[in-house]
Order: sequence, then C-alpha cells, then structure tokens
Amino acid sequence: MISPEEVELTLAEHPGVAESAVIGVEDLEWGEEVRAVVVAADRGVTEQDLIDFCRDRLAGFKRPRSVVFVDELPRNVMGKVLKRDLREEFGHPVVNS
Repeated sequence: MISPEEVELTLAEHPGVAESAVIGVEDLEWGEEVRAVVVAADRGVTEQDLIDFCRDRLAGFKRPRSVVFVDELPRNVMGKVLKRDLREEFGHPVVNS
C-alpha cells in the first residue's frame, strides 16, 4: 500500500509544483504504479524533473513512474480533489509502441 498523501507532500516540496494528486495506474508487471497529476507553478518543470526529485526522497515503489500536467485539479463544491475523476481520465496505462 502506498500513501498518496506522502507522495503529494513530497511533490509539494518542489518549487515547480503548485499542487498535485496521486493516483494508481494499472501495471501488467506490478499490478499498479504511481502516477502524479500536477499543477505546475513553473512552466519549465518537466516530468523527469519531478521523478528525479522524488528519487532521493521516496522508496522506489512509492515514486511516480509518470507525471501528467493539468491546468487545475477537479474539485467538488467543498474543495476536495476528485480523484475518481482523475482516475477516469488519467488512470490508463501508457502503451509504448
């Protein structure tokens, strides 16, 4: 089990991240892998920047394997991030040809 909050707090330490949400994505080998959905504070931040940032701060199985950038995270009227919506939109494995 991975705590999404732990990964999100780690990503929040990066100056290029305004906010993030972490979801699980199906993985054929491991069952599930970590994907971060990020609102960038700095347009120059890259997926690899954030993966490398997490490398020294999180155990290997907790690190995001992929990062998706969005303009804003979906929220309900109370302001809670709608992770179900994120999983529906971004929770599919990336197919490498």
